[in-house]
Amino acid sequence: MKQLEQMLEKYADLAVRIGVNIQQGQTLVVNAPLPAAEFVRKIVAKAYEAGAKNVHVEFQDENITRIKYEKAPDEAFTEYPMWRAKGMEEMAENGAAFLSIYSPNPELLKGINPQRIAMWNKTAGTALKKYRSYMMSDQARWSLISVPTAEWAAKVFPDVEEAEAIEKLWDAIFKIVRIDQEDPIAAWHAHNETLKQKVTYLNDKQYVQLMYEAQGTSLTVNLPENHVWQGGGSVDQGGIRFNPNMPTEEVYTMPHKDGVNGTVRSTKPLNYGGNVINNFTLTFKDGVVVDFTAETGYETLEQLLNMDEGSRRLGEVALVPHRSPISNSGLTFYNTLFDENASNHLALGEAYPVNLQNGTAMTPEELSERGANKSLVHEDFMIGSADMNIYGVTKDGKREPIFKNGNWAF
Repeated sequence: MKQLEQMLEKYADLAVRIGVNIQQGQTLVVNAPLPAAEFVRKIVAKAYEAGAKNVHVEFQDENITRIKYEKAPDEAFTEYPMWRAKGMEEMAENGAAFLSIYSPNPELLKGINPQRIAMWNKTAGTALKKYRSYMMSDQARWSLISVPTAEWAAKVFPDVEEAEAIEKLWDAIFKIVRIDQEDPIAAWHAHNETLKQKVTYLNDKQYVQLMYEAQGTSLTVNLPENHVWQGGGSVDQGGIRFNPNMPTEEVYTMPHKDGVNGTVRSTKPLNYGGNVINNFTLTFKDGVVVDFTAETGYETLEQLLNMDEGSRRLGEVALVPHRSPISNSGLTFYNTLFDENASNHLALGEAYPVNLQNGTAMTPEELSERGANKSLVHEDFMIGSADMNIYGVTKDGKREPIFKNGNWAF
């Protein structure tokens, strides 16, 4: 028990100092599920110790969410509390940092009408659009971490009792986010530097196209002129470093919204809106999904693709080696934060302005002209495997290996 307490203290400190990198006199906003309350108290303490002026905590109860979907009228899913959206915008405008604990029950909304889920996702996405823009342009520092819940642990470890499942999930998280190392903060600085080397290589290359080849996947993705690869730590507009995702093993950039062609096959389940989509394929023509299949969650996938005009286009391409801590664990987490960092992945929906040179200074129209996709959603899905090869096509048409058999080729 003492060792667990020490690990939790180190994890909370890492989230505050490396995740959001809280500064003297800054406000921190924490969004978390109710089962994470004990850990959130440690976050709050570490934030004040690091110099935070104020820590504002918002808890969510998944049981109440389920009850609402079961019993509320349809009208309830067309209204978002705008006082909350405006409050989040105001805190972002005033320089707050945002830490979210993402630990969803993968089957929370199993059996719920997918149209209701899509209705609420669209309502919330519209209301929070301005707030999200602060995150996606790195105007505000933000970070996403996870802690075990009973429902999530049971999905990852279905063959053991609840207490053991939670313990095993904690152990996996600690290893993956480097809490088991003597100095996790130093370990993260070193890890960020390793990812930075990959980013520098790819930015110098400025490939015009990526070519994906694997079982069930044959896909070409055009990259916009002056695209920017990023990975590991980010830098806000004030020059302060932070880590948006913990864990992270990816380097990522923006695809051209009109330049995706071919078919791609998923390799891990996608937990979207409290439902699992599994073993699905997407076929693209000139950037748009024109056909799709799904062994599980077909209706949920359909609702995602029909969210808006941009939800059938890609907003992100991300490279993750098959030999990585999460992949090596052999676990499927049913949590996109973890599963996306075990596998090459793509994202349907909104593109990050930071993935285009001077993109954060561009208008939405300018971004669109240069190939950036706009959408209310940004949903990562996993496509990587041990047999995946990826090539970069240079401006003069030369094809160079980036990934060979699932891992870096350079």
